[in-house]
Amino acid sequence: MAMTLLADNTADTTDLASVEFTSGIDSTYKLYIFKFYDVNPATDNVDFTFNGSVDGGSNYNVTKTTTWFEAYHGVDGASTTLTYGTAYDLAEATGYQILARGAGNGADESSAGELFLFNPASTTYVKHFYSTVAEHQYYSNNQFNNNFIAGYCNTTSAVDAIQFKMSSGNFDGTIKMWGLKN
Repeated sequence: MAMTLLADNTADTTDLASVEFTSGIDSTYKLYIFKFYDVNPATDNVDFTFNGSVDGGSNYNVTKTTTWFEAYHGVDGASTTLTYGTAYDLAEATGYQILARGAGNGADESSAGELFLFNPASTTYVKHFYSTVAEHQYYSNNQFNNNFIAGYCNTTSAVDAIQFKMSSGNFDGTIKMWGLKN
């Protein structure tokens, strides 16, 4: 099985308010993989998020149920933990799902990761997804996090667009969309 690069959105010198993938998400592929590199907000202490659309990107408000775990290690070596983030999961909610929290705008505070979206064109089943994100947090004890997010878009309509954005402000970085056939 080979991955096919479908879209590449890069903000090298200007900040973006959001990155949207509004074409290419269809029944051609059963799995879509979004990889993001060096995502860095313009302001400190904001969250990197995503949401889906069933109307080509006119509205990003797909109902989701999710889980959110993190493992972290403080840069000073004093704090480590594996915890469930109840404040960051969703329960039948249409809001944006947090992928990285408390991001800072320093060069050493960027995030990187991937989001896997399964069979988004199905009009029979809900759409499952999971994400793994590595981030160096700004707001809380200067720590490195590894975030694990999973859930489903609770709709039998085709999810045909995805948006990534910060909870506030703009960001730099690269986000690529890949398709994988079975």
